[in-house]
Amino acid sequence: MSDETTDVKEPSLFSAVSPSTEEVGAGFSERYSEILGKVNTALDQVDWSQMGRVGKAAGILLAVIVAQVLIKGVLDTINLLPVVPGLLELLGLVVVGQWSWQNLTTSDKRSAVVSRLQGLRSEYLG
Repeated sequence: MSDETTDVKEPSLFSAVSPSTEEVGAGFSERYSEILGKVNTALDQVDWSQMGRVGKAAGILLAVIVAQVLIKGVLDTINLLPVVPGLLELLGLVVVGQWSWQNLTTSDKRSAVVSRLQGLRSEYLG
């Protein structure tokens, strides 16, 4: 038995599998520039004169989403209060009952409601 040790370098699994940080950075920058080039060519093909309608639609959609998030936050906060949700349900029932009593008790009132709804339908839907 000898006291000599032989240093044999075994290849590490990690060095063979994972690239170095320089290679990762180079690969990322190449992919980034490729994707950015594709985005630029796609944006060059867009007809920007039509963007007025699309911009308005996107703005309205964004405003509706923000409004829904805010309304949900307010309703969730109200739901945390112990008495308020029940009172709001009662208020809703009272309002619906009052409207129904005023507008649906006689056949003349019911026909007036139907004619108003048909007028609104023809006004908005054409």
